[in-house]
Amino acid sequence: MMDDEAAGPHLLATAEGHRLLAADGQGWRRWGPYLSERQWGTVREDYSPGGTAWSYLPHDHARSRAYRWGEDGIAGFSDDRQRWCLGLALWNGRDPILKERMFGLTNDEGNHGEDVKELYWFLDGTPTHSYMRMLYRYPQAAYPYADLVAENGRRKGRNQPEYELADTGIFAEHRYFDVGVEYAKAAPDDILMRITIENRGPEAADLHVLTQLWARNTWSWTRGAARPLLRAVAGGAVVAEHPHQPTMRFMPLQGAELVFCENETNMRRLYGIEAPGPFKDAFHDYVIGGRRDAVSPLGEGTKCAALHRVSVPPGESIVLRFRFAAAEEAAAPAAAAFDAVLAERKKEADDFYAALQRDITCPDARAVQRQALAGMLWSKQFYHFDIRRWLSGDPAQPSPPESRRHGRDSEWPHLNNADVISMPDTWEYPWYAAWDLAFHCVTFALIDPAFAKSQLLLLTREWYMHPNGQLPAYEWAFGDVNPPVHAWAAWRVYQMDRTLTGRADRVFLERVFHKLMLNFTWWVNRKDAEGRNVFQGGFLGLDNIGVFDRSAPLPTGGFINQADGTAWMAMYTLNLMRIALELAQDNHVYEDIATKFFEHFLFIAGAMTSVGEDGIGLWDEQDAFYYDVLKLPNGSCVPLRVRSLVGLIPLCAVEVLDSETLERFPGFAARTRWMLTHRPDLAALVSRWTEPGHGNRLLLSLLRRHRMKALLRRMLDEAEFLSDYGIRSVSKAHAAAPFVIAHDGTRFIVDYEPGESTSNVFGGNSNWRGPIWMPINYMLVEALYEFERFYGSEFRVECPAGSGRFLSLSEVAAELSRRLGRLFLQGPDGRRPVLGNDPLVRDDPHWRDLVLFHEFFHGDTGRGLGAAHQTGWTGLVALLLQPRLHTRDAVVPAARAPEAAAPEAVN
Repeated sequence: MMDDEAAGPHLLATAEGHRLLAADGQGWRRWGPYLSERQWGTVREDYSPGGTAWSYLPHDHARSRAYRWGEDGIAGFSDDRQRWCLGLALWNGRDPILKERMFGLTNDEGNHGEDVKELYWFLDGTPTHSYMRMLYRYPQAAYPYADLVAENGRRKGRNQPEYELADTGIFAEHRYFDVGVEYAKAAPDDILMRITIENRGPEAADLHVLTQLWARNTWSWTRGAARPLLRAVAGGAVVAEHPHQPTMRFMPLQGAELVFCENETNMRRLYGIEAPGPFKDAFHDYVIGGRRDAVSPLGEGTKCAALHRVSVPPGESIVLRFRFAAAEEAAAPAAAAFDAVLAERKKEADDFYAALQRDITCPDARAVQRQALAGMLWSKQFYHFDIRRWLSGDPAQPSPPESRRHGRDSEWPHLNNADVISMPDTWEYPWYAAWDLAFHCVTFALIDPAFAKSQLLLLTREWYMHPNGQLPAYEWAFGDVNPPVHAWAAWRVYQMDRTLTGRADRVFLERVFHKLMLNFTWWVNRKDAEGRNVFQGGFLGLDNIGVFDRSAPLPTGGFINQADGTAWMAMYTLNLMRIALELAQDNHVYEDIATKFFEHFLFIAGAMTSVGEDGIGLWDEQDAFYYDVLKLPNGSCVPLRVRSLVGLIPLCAVEVLDSETLERFPGFAARTRWMLTHRPDLAALVSRWTEPGHGNRLLLSLLRRHRMKALLRRMLDEAEFLSDYGIRSVSKAHAAAPFVIAHDGTRFIVDYEPGESTSNVFGGNSNWRGPIWMPINYMLVEALYEFERFYGSEFRVECPAGSGRFLSLSEVAAELSRRLGRLFLQGPDGRRPVLGNDPLVRDDPHWRDLVLFHEFFHGDTGRGLGAAHQTGWTGLVALLLQPRLHTRDAVVPAARAPEAAAPEAVN
């Protein structure tokens, strides 16, 4: 191991590390990139009778209608309650509208569902947002709004690719601006914003740049509510006064024209109702329409912009600088002093990532990991939604339609969210999703475990979790069901936090554990149709690789006993058992609870083997694979022989205990021995409990050696699941042999589709028929490392199957990690599979190193598909690129800890 001093400081010993340790007390998290890329078309803003969110507030209305629950913008930055918002607007002199927010197609307009039609990349950031950087690529020709809508409308057949912005030819001859936006904090409440505009084209080009500051509209909904005020003052600055925030000052460092309006709905444009104005869309009317009367003549309002009209020579750039700070900080710093602060924060970010990445030798891997983490950091958003108020309406506004009281999310009147939350994607999924968030937290634990822990706790708070114990799924249907991965995430975050900090935060673990027990009880009471420890879940993330829509009544009647739903619950019991044992170090009462989850795990394992009187179980011995089983109304059972991730999820239900654990907790050991002695039928199914493995460890798993090796043979077969870029969602064998089941004259088919789905099965984005999907791939990698803790490196399997090459389980995990990393890394030919084969994106030096972290990836080519900025779960690649450290009870991706650090309990 290299010398620590020579390698540089530990992650938390850097300047950013010190800020992290003091962040909550000193307010370093108060400001951040908490502004969404899209507020229009969301459920929160939908007050329609039929719940048609996309059409109720479309993109065309967004510039003119005041939002109720949040704000959006380009390169946005705000405080953690979104009282003041900073953002960017642009006009190239040709567009029909001012470019204030990202444009995209709705679910009905897109050829494969909703899709953002802009090019932007999140390039850098620190956990406290002391430094942030992103890039927006703006065409110099008129933005092709109509062409994008029309052509995607013509491509309604799902066997055709999506028509993207680059396909329009608008970037030919490099006729675009690269607009780079950086934020740096001189102090917790002292925000510096630098905009760098580069003309990539062959000729000089003009651009209008509007750096905007505005207040979220909090006054139009309640009569008599206090209103913020922005007003121009001497010296070309703007004073920002807010009833709930100290007075601030916005200062352009170069001369600017200041224009003002109100962040209020343009009643004239939208509804034909006469109103005085100036309205939210005044800058559009002023800049594009030339209407001076559109903006405030008083030099004040609730929205303002510093307007610059610039001409940028070909191949050159201009820089604009702005400061937003406490009012007493009256002076705008000189450009040199301003740039010195940004340079310092940038260096501190470099030092932070150097400490994190000091064991990553590949420069390209370091760059990709840093971009992945930047995407995670830029995707933290202020999310505000009070369901009770949303259902009943606001006092100063018309009442919502009566249908709302019994419609979407009406069973969640307790839900009242107003927090900074990690979002899956800031345009396509600008709302939190419960199971997505669990994966986000594991990634965040690499660089900011405090934030990761706070997010997991937040989801279980009483203003999120339903009184019955259910976790909210996502705003389109809070009552839907996501896989129960939160105990897994909490345990992983705890382990990674302990590895990084040297302290074991059992206070966090205990807080989240009690709430997860409530959630576990909800699952047992609500999702076990026959009380046999076999589970059904609805939307478990794997829906679209199945035969039927599991969120809807089955066309056959009856229900599906789910191999994945049941395996998720087996994993849940093991995670809760392991957490209980950890907590038992301080309170032996938790030994009893650990025993309860141990017993529950055994019962689930037994049920997976035989779930009906006819003896048909979820394990198919002939195929050596797990399948869902359809339970028909007449009581008969029909295995649904689809080879998909559904059958691989049982690999994830694994926990290895050190022998010292049983010595430390003799009560738990005695009760488990009693159970295993008196129920040898169950003991024989799940573990080698009486045969200690490597290091005298003990194994709890749904899979004995035979079943595990059988599943791995299929998983590691390149003719089935194993792609050059990870594990496919559906076996490639189904390309030649689709699974077909007929009922009542209808044929239901599952085949292999390596890319975007060619059918609209189960609604909007039906994507899981074969692509590479990062979350389950990551969990399989984790499971392999855990299995090796029991079997040791001597246990080897053939990888790929049929190759004659035998690897240990940790080597298989590393091989899968390499293949997943290969999606983003430059290959020998210099190309990145994620970027596809478009020569512009693939080969151009201004494009080829800008990586997007897509929702999923083509199962054969690795091309990125789905949501373009789904860094939320695809950000897991940052962990796959990070070397792992061996601890007492895990093999975790982490920054190397100081040699002297040893885990200690947090009091």
